[in-house]
Amino acid sequence: MDAAAHFHREVRAFHAAAREAAEAGDAPFVPSCPEWTMSDLVFHLAAVHRFVTAIIRDRLDGPPDPAELGRTELPPDTTGWPVHGRNPTPGPIPASLLDAFEEGAGRLEALFRERSPDDPAWTWSREQTVGFWLRMQTIEAAVHRWDAENAVGAAGPIHEEIAVDAITQTFEVMAPARRAWASAPPGAGERFRFLRTDGPGEWVVRFDGEHVRVGDGADFEVELAGTASDLMLFLWQRIPSGALAVRGDKGVLDRYFELVPPL
Repeated sequence: MDAAAHFHREVRAFHAAAREAAEAGDAPFVPSCPEWTMSDLVFHLAAVHRFVTAIIRDRLDGPPDPAELGRTELPPDTTGWPVHGRNPTPGPIPASLLDAFEEGAGRLEALFRERSPDDPAWTWSREQTVGFWLRMQTIEAAVHRWDAENAVGAAGPIHEEIAVDAITQTFEVMAPARRAWASAPPGAGERFRFLRTDGPGEWVVRFDGEHVRVGDGADFEVELAGTASDLMLFLWQRIPSGALAVRGDKGVLDRYFELVPPL
């Protein structure tokens, strides 16, 4: 998978949806991101891109200081921009905010193309590489592109390559991290099967105590079947389980987001 090419396409599509919202008037609310308007969503990604850029560019051994990033990486005039902790942000989307998003996304993409995925980089995960950030930011760009398009009209599906990788990444990286961050209850052996219907792919996931175990096979208590895009969007809490074909114990299904708490 050419993740850098996917990142490029997704951030451009996100920018197009945000521009469409700006041209229509005041920033719309983003239904899939409660308490955020489009301005908040654009600001979030612009800030994340600068955060990751600083880590890779400056070869940091820890996270950068957000306040310092704000002073050095953002334009001097941020009139009308979101203020951390004061969302939702009403009113028009500032043109300077859209420009800052586009500029920051471009700089991060250039770094992704310049550096090897194997180059060392600090991350919040066990994998300490540039490749971790490329994978994570491609997934995040796709999810938030969907959010932005959903706020202004009909959202296009997630590209199948990104979606399949994001499902795997959920169980390899995000689910264990979210469980640790939220002190989630221990698993009691719950077994879920996620079955892709638009191509090859199945993930059988078992929650044992503190562990998230991924394998193959037919041993499951509940199955969710759908396109790769829909499975990914469910795991990222963008669509409900009712959008998928569900077979088995729905009581176990109801436990999934207790075992993997929302971000």
